[in-house]
Order: sequence, then C-alpha cells, then structure tokens
Amino acid sequence: MNDMLYRDPTAPVDARVRDLLGRMTLREKVGQLNQRMYGWDAYRRTPDGAFELTAALHAETERFAGLGALYGLQRADAWSGVDHTNGPGAEDGAALADLVQRHVVERSRLGIPALFVEEVPHGHMALDGTVLPVNLAVGATWDPRLYEHIAACTAAELRARGGHVALVSALDIARDPRWGRTEECFGEDPYLAACLTDALVRGMQGERSEEGHFADDHAPVVLKHFAGQGATVGGRNSAESELGLRELHEIHLPAARAGVRAGAAAVMAAYNEVDGMPCSGNRALLTELLRERWGFDGLVMADGLAVDRLARITGDKVTAGALALDAGVDLSLWDEGFTHLGEAVERGLVDEEVLDAAVARVLRLKFQLGLFEQHGPTTTGFPAHGRDVSTTLARAAVTLLRNEGGVLPIAATVSRIAVIGPQSATPAHQSGDYTAPQRAGTSVLDGLRQLAPPGVGIRHAPGCALTGDDLSGIPEAVAAAAASDLAVLVLGGSSARTSGTEFDANGAALNAVSEMTCGEGADLAGLRLGKAQYALLDAVAATGTPTAVVLIQGRPHVVPEPADRAAALLTAWYPGPWGGEAIAEVLLGHQEPTGRLPVSVPRSAAQLPVYYNHKDTEYGSYVDESAEPRYSFGHGLSYTSFTYGPPRLYRNIVTVDVTNTGARSGRTVAQLYIRRLRTSVWPRTLELRGFQDVGLKPGESRTVGFHIGTRQLEQVGADLETAVRPGTLEIRIAESSRAALTAVPVVVDIRH
Repeated sequence: MNDMLYRDPTAPVDARVRDLLGRMTLREKVGQLNQRMYGWDAYRRTPDGAFELTAALHAETERFAGLGALYGLQRADAWSGVDHTNGPGAEDGAALADLVQRHVVERSRLGIPALFVEEVPHGHMALDGTVLPVNLAVGATWDPRLYEHIAACTAAELRARGGHVALVSALDIARDPRWGRTEECFGEDPYLAACLTDALVRGMQGERSEEGHFADDHAPVVLKHFAGQGATVGGRNSAESELGLRELHEIHLPAARAGVRAGAAAVMAAYNEVDGMPCSGNRALLTELLRERWGFDGLVMADGLAVDRLARITGDKVTAGALALDAGVDLSLWDEGFTHLGEAVERGLVDEEVLDAAVARVLRLKFQLGLFEQHGPTTTGFPAHGRDVSTTLARAAVTLLRNEGGVLPIAATVSRIAVIGPQSATPAHQSGDYTAPQRAGTSVLDGLRQLAPPGVGIRHAPGCALTGDDLSGIPEAVAAAAASDLAVLVLGGSSARTSGTEFDANGAALNAVSEMTCGEGADLAGLRLGKAQYALLDAVAATGTPTAVVLIQGRPHVVPEPADRAAALLTAWYPGPWGGEAIAEVLLGHQEPTGRLPVSVPRSAAQLPVYYNHKDTEYGSYVDESAEPRYSFGHGLSYTSFTYGPPRLYRNIVTVDVTNTGARSGRTVAQLYIRRLRTSVWPRTLELRGFQDVGLKPGESRTVGFHIGTRQLEQVGADLETAVRPGTLEIRIAESSRAALTAVPVVVDIRH
C-alpha cells in the first residue's frame, strides 16, 4: 500500500492528493479539469430497457485517459430531450451512474473516478426527482431552519441516485424583476439571502469530518453564480453589469461570504463582468478576494461555455483557457478552452504549478467524497418523502397580500365556489425553470375539490390562456363567477419549456414558446401578465362576486388595478407540482398564511428599481405615479392581527413585545432593521439585520429578543472591508420594511 499511497483510505487526504498528482501526466492532469460532455450523451436506452454507453463517452474518456467530471448524467428536460421514455428514473438512475463510473475508472491508467455533477436548483433535476418550490418561494418562508432540513433531504436523494455534486442557485440577488431568472433568487435582500445560503450549505453538506469527508447521504454544493449576476442591465440575461464595487460588496457578496463561512465546497463563476472583466477571468474576484481575503480553499467552476467567451478578450480559446485558469477557475463546463491547457503550459501561457493547484482541488473533492473506495451509490434505497417535503415548503411560502373584509379563509357559509383562471388547473405551470418532466401534480382546482367541505359545489372555467389575447373563454368564466358565492381567480406566469423551445448552447431559452413567460432566457421589458388575464380579472371583478386572486409566478408581476377590487390577493410563487394542495389549505383556513415577501412588488416596470434598501437620499416621487412599491419587502398578512410595542435595549440585546390582537392563532415575522444616521460612507434607508418567527395564540403576548452583534452592526467601509465602524444608528423592529419606516426606534452610538 505504501508504494501507492493515494489508494490507502486511511492516509490523510492531502497526502493522497500529493501522491496521485505526482504520478499523473500533463494530459491526465488536464483531463481532470474538463467537464466537456453533456451527460445525456453518455448513454442510450436499448429496446429491452437496459442502458448502454455511447461512442461519445468512449471517445471522451480516451481523449484524456479518464474523465474529470460529467455534467447532467441524469438531467431530464426539453433541452436534453430526456423524458420517461428514454431516461433513468428512480429505479435505475443509480445503476446507470455505476455503469458510467466503472467505465471511467477502467479507462483511467490510475483508476481515477469522475465527479457526477447534477443540477439541483429546486430539487434534483432528474426523472422522479423531488421538485421543490423555487428559491423565491424559499425566500418567502423566511425560515432557514426549515430550508436546512429540506436541503438535507435533497442531498440524500441526489446521493441515492449516484450523483455527487449539486449545482444550486443561491448567490443572485433579485434587483430587477424583469430578469427571467428572478425565480432562482432568494430575494432582493443580502442578509436574507445570506441566512438561506448558510442553511443550504449546512443542510446539503452536513457535518463533515476533520479532513472534509462528506457523509454518504450529503453532497458538496456549487453555489452559483459568483458574483453580481442579478445586476445585469435592463434585466436581460447575461447582459453587462453596471456594478460599482460598493454595490458589489454591500449587496451581491454577503450571500457568497456566508456560504464560504459555512464551508461550501465550490462556487460557480458567473457569466457577467464586473467593472469590465468577466467573472470567469477575474483574478481580483476569484483569487484575491475569494481565496486570499476570504480563505476559500474549495473548487471554482466556470459557468457553461463562459471560458470560451474570454476569447473575445484574449484572441483565441487557448489563451482564454489560460486566462481563466490563472484567474482562479479550476473546472470548466463544456468549454473547448480548457481542453488546450496542456498546450498553454507548454507555450508558457500559464505555469504548471497553477495547473497542479487546480487539479489538486478537484482530486481533493473526489477523495472527500470517498469515490476511490466506492463507485456505486452511497445510500441504499430511494427516499420516498419527496411530496411531503415539497408541500411543506410550499405551505410556508404562500403569502397573503390583501384580505379586505376577511373574505379569507373561506367561510363555512360559502357553498358555491368558482375556480377560474389559466393557472387554476395546470400543475405543469406550477414549477419553475430547470424542472424535469413530471408524472403527476395537484392544481388549485384539485386541492379545493379534495379539501372543501362536503356539499360545497365547485365550478371551473379557465377563462383564458397565460399568454395571448384570446377572450373567447371569458363569458363562461364570468357566468361561473356570477353564479357563485366566491370566485378564486388563479393567474400568473410559467417557466415550463416544451419540445418547441429553441435553446442556446448553454441551455438558455432562445425563444419563449407556448405560455413561457419566465426562466433563463425569458426576460420581460414590462412586468404585466398576458393581456387576456387582465381582461379576465376585470370581468370577474365586475360581477360583484367576492373574489380571491391567487398569483402563481416566478417573478413579481405588476399587480393590476382591478386587483384592488378583489377582496383578497395572495401569491405562491412557483410552489411546485403539489403546490395547489398547499394553496387550497391556506384558502380554506386549514393552514395559516405564513409567507412574507422576499421582494418588493412594483406598480409598473417604469418605476424600477423599487427595492427597499436604496441609498438614503431624498427619494422623490414621479409626476405620473408613485415611486413606492405596491407591496413592500417583508409584507405579508395573517388571518389574525399583531401589534408591536416599542423596542428596549439592554446591553447588547434589543427586545420588543409582540401581541396577537385577533381571534385566531397566527404567525408573524419580527423583522429587525437598522438605519444609519451618522456614518463614514453614504448609508441605505434601511438594512435588514435580523428576523424571528413568532407564533401566538389569540390575545397572547411574547417578548422577542435580538442579539446585537457584529452581523447586525458591521458595514462596508470606504476601503471595501466589512467591519463594525463608529457611528450612530437606529434599530427598528416591525412586520415589514414599510412598517419599519415609521416604527419607534432605539438609537445606538458605536464608538471606537
């Protein structure tokens, strides 16, 4: 065993890495840094239902005497063309992974296994994988503990299928809802995003050993996208970013820093540029900041084909690969540039020591996963809790925005309900982008039919489609509403891709087909719903029947004026395949609405940006409309009411008394904001720096306390370093950012 130390599972990881690296040729090293193949091209299903490996996989493993990583072996969607007829499901996904891994190890002179990298944006993107509500819904829960638990369940499912590494959106901040990928963001606030990113990493990766080994039912995460991708101009995907360094550090880096502190195994360099330099070639970002200042020692992966884009700067793909490697990228995705790293080393474009450092990081992760000892799946059986986990998260995300006259929850006297709208009976449109084909789901109509009391009559009429201006179905919907005691009108958008979608080389949609209005490549200049949806809303509201509007969406669409005539308005974001059940439970009062807005809801696209934490200047209005959002960050109603007393400060604890003043039990989210009065750099109006879940019975009061420490007081200084600095600030505790503006403050002086 001593002459092949890297094969000794009892040896220290770093010693195994050094031993193996010393045995590798330049060709083999370069192979470890490439993730060239689309995983679905590695296999085909035979007529008898088995899987066989393709010539493409044989050629790829021959090219570099092995395989560094394989992307999306189990990905299924319209882009990959994988569905239930030709792809691996829960019953055979692990066997396929084992088949491919054995081939890779056999083709490697040194027996080096591959990393299987899978998309896990909101659940594992595989056939029979659990689909969760999208990140914007996660943000609406304001519940990191719940998300940590669900992330752990997702990791177990991934590893049971033979996957190793999870690509998870977490770092993008939703500053412009026109961007189609808003659904992948936790929200507009850096503190909320940081708390949820921390929960994601801890849940997915679990407790690691001293040397960083992962448990068999946990998985390393690649946090994407680093950094500032949510700040693209005009909300257009992959557009340039007019992003100053202060905005980058204050808004777009805190979530990444939280993930690094939590021990994230990897980050993904984003497509966008920062101050003229694309992230995948940005040494100041990937090496000087991430590695040297933050102490990150994990893996950096480039986004799909991002390295080859650098040829626009360097002149060709060979030099593009050298630039990315030298900047700090360790593993490419589908690029040609990294396949020429051997040539780059031989030409002196990059030092072999830099190449070795990147290879070492890839190998270290493989050892920490135990891949040299275990080629097959690391857990037995496929978790069966997916539907319960997804529905639990969906329940926590449903957010009640308006409830005039207490029309919700649906009263026992209501005996006739009209369920109307293009999102009322379409589970396929309840899940976000990056969703595998689904076998089943529960719509709002399904949920109400299943859960409504016996004797309640339910009529249904879609009224119109999500897109277009066909009004022919509206008369039927109006008739159903007029003949009912209550109309539940379900509107929204869709990120569902179809076989007719045209795709870019990186999987982004090039055209929005069918009813697709959101997702990667589906950006909007305005934020309005389809024309017919507004006509339907107006017509139903005009009947005089009390109407509850439900929005199922991946971004905050403009809430139209006719919604003000609706008795109630709630949003569920994309709640997943079974989200209709969760929505129905809230409508009927079986569950309290507990969600809070993770983003501000604008009145129109013309007033953007509308995030709450803008710079504290004289924020004037427009002549033609208000500059304020229709609904503010943190807003959300319950079926009861709460009051907040004045805050009290003792030493480093601030407390406030919260009272349930209504007739039902309920949950409020106490939100702590700070407002800087005197500081060395120009402050923001408010900054979220804490939140707590408070559940109270009718008439019950509770004293809620917040610790005021470094995380609450620190700020980015003129030197772009984050620290606690002298100054005067106010602490405000309220149930939303808008309420915090008028809340009674506590003034704190911070001295040297």
